[in-house]
Amino acid sequence: MTVERGPCGEKVGRASDVEAKEATLGSGEKVPGVYIRWLISSGDGAPTFAMRLFTVEPGAHIPGHKHPWEHEIYVLRGSMRVRIGQREYSVSSGSFVYVPPNVEHEYFAGEDGVEFLCIIPLRPSVDDSYNPCKPSA
Repeated sequence: MTVERGPCGEKVGRASDVEAKEATLGSGEKVPGVYIRWLISSGDGAPTFAMRLFTVEPGAHIPGHKHPWEHEIYVLRGSMRVRIGQREYSVSSGSFVYVPPNVEHEYFAGEDGVEFLCIIPLRPSVDDSYNPCKPSA
């Protein structure tokens, strides 16, 4: 099945029909062993969210970073360690992860690699002053 686009802006297809590109950091630096497929993005007319499919080779690492938008992740296959703020979590196929905005996070693929869906908003959801880690008053 090829990716189809319909008259109302819909897009239907298989992930394997979307080109996998080397993932990059915000600086444009490539992340070795990490590939991304932008399944749905603003380029498709999506006004609010993007859906991305990451494939991470065994032992590859997405370095620590943060930004003013959240992530919703669902692990399809394999395993990884995820650091969110100061805590690490081990996740595998069937796990989900929520990464709040403005919290540093990084990913370490397991021995078999990992494949996960990552949903993000297309624009920042908070400003730089938002800190979900600070204690409430």
